[in-house]
Amino acid sequence: MDNLRSKLPSIKQLQCFLAVAQELNFRRAAERLHMTQPPLTRHIKCLEETLGCDLFTRNTHKVHLTDNGLMLVKKATYLINELTLFMDKIKNEETYLRIGLTSTLNFNNIPELSNKIKALMTGGEIGTSHLVSSQLLRFLSKEKIDLVVIGEQSLHNKHDFQFYWLYREPLLLALPSSHPGSLKEKVSLTDVADLSLFWFSRNANPVFYDKCESYFQQLPFLLKRCQEPDDSLVMLSSIARGKGMALMPRSMCISNQKGLCYRELDKVAAQSLNIDIYAAIRKNESREVVINGLNRLLNEKEV
Repeated sequence: MDNLRSKLPSIKQLQCFLAVAQELNFRRAAERLHMTQPPLTRHIKCLEETLGCDLFTRNTHKVHLTDNGLMLVKKATYLINELTLFMDKIKNEETYLRIGLTSTLNFNNIPELSNKIKALMTGGEIGTSHLVSSQLLRFLSKEKIDLVVIGEQSLHNKHDFQFYWLYREPLLLALPSSHPGSLKEKVSLTDVADLSLFWFSRNANPVFYDKCESYFQQLPFLLKRCQEPDDSLVMLSSIARGKGMALMPRSMCISNQKGLCYRELDKVAAQSLNIDIYAAIRKNESREVVINGLNRLLNEKEV
């Protein structure tokens, strides 16, 4: 098959698709992309026609990803990140700031940071990548990225990087709306002790994992766990059907599904179950464009 002759989705279509997939709302996705809703809808329709399948099911109130849409999220994210990294390589390193933002958080929903990050993006010489924290630090170490914003600092790389604390992101509990615990405004894990917690392996984020496990060990009962799926939307669909619960960053609690609700943790749990957000640069970093970018995040004077 001649791939050069094949009709393929455009990068703009994939960017529009990912924005809608993350927001599950066409209006918010359009605002995020700084465009109006009609052209965004046209891009999605053209993408669906090119692929020959529906990517979303939608009515006047809600938007959901189809099974094909869920599969495309991973593919499109990978393709755009790879293209972004390639473009970064061919830019002038002295004037081009390459920023990495952890995909674990939605910075548009964190007022304390969103304006600072948007201010950095106003310059034309800015490139961004959205990856998990461990990948961002690896790219930072290999000088493929200049400045990263991650969840928790890495204890294993302190000799390579300088970390700067930015913000503490609360965790919310995603649980079935049919569960009695959902009737409370603030929930303790004791209230939902009968539910299994969707959880991840320690090597994904050791510092965050250990922070949470330290609190779990203090509970008066043994917390049941089950393997967290790779796709958060699949996990939330399971929770909506009454199969477990999950701790999620507040900024990522945007999926509205029937049978699913989010609740704040009680004061004691909230003090331990959270994500500390850090900016990080290489320890030997001296370029003005990077230092100025960091200072803008920290609200300090530029060089």
